[in-house]
Amino acid sequence: MFSLERFREEYNVEETRYQVAGLSFDFFVPKKIDPFINQDDLFTNFPLWSKIWEATAVLSFHLSTITPDPGKRFLEIGAGMGVAGLVGAKLGHSMTITEYNTDAIKFARANAVLNNIDTVDIRELDWNNPLIEGKFDYIIGSEVVFKEKDILGLHQLFQRYLKPGGTIILAEGMRKTTMAFVKHMENHYTLAIKKQTMKSNGKEIPIILFKLT
Repeated sequence: MFSLERFREEYNVEETRYQVAGLSFDFFVPKKIDPFINQDDLFTNFPLWSKIWEATAVLSFHLSTITPDPGKRFLEIGAGMGVAGLVGAKLGHSMTITEYNTDAIKFARANAVLNNIDTVDIRELDWNNPLIEGKFDYIIGSEVVFKEKDILGLHQLFQRYLKPGGTIILAEGMRKTTMAFVKHMENHYTLAIKKQTMKSNGKEIPIILFKLT
């Protein structure tokens, strides 16, 4: 059973307030990312999960525009600390939150406890060896298209877990891999693309919201 006390003993954390769609949340985030970085190989398994990305805010808000239906199941992939999935659960969506990184999973579970959300299923999911059973009406994610080599794996994941007639919703930053993702997926899905701009530390960050059906 998950223990918030043990979590606090294991990690050096701080709390950050997060507001979306009229709701307020508090999330644990690492005070420093140094403990999660391999100093001998900075770019392998870099802890991208340890930040609440601007794309996550876009995805979280978009979930508030979808009418909750207890018969519809959501699968969040690459969930990081669980922010968007927990927002979705609070909004009334039936949410399964998944992540591969063990530390990120612990943060997601701690954040569920911190926000008194006990309606989510938080699971480990390896895209290369997916062991979760069942299919979902929605697959959602934010900042999951970082490496071009992952695009085929994502497509296979969609094929495995998306119900016929289901919808994929992804929020991504503007990168070369984002365009490669579009080029690949437009051959298999109907794509709707919406560009949004988020402000962060005085900078404007372009975010692309994808809807694949």
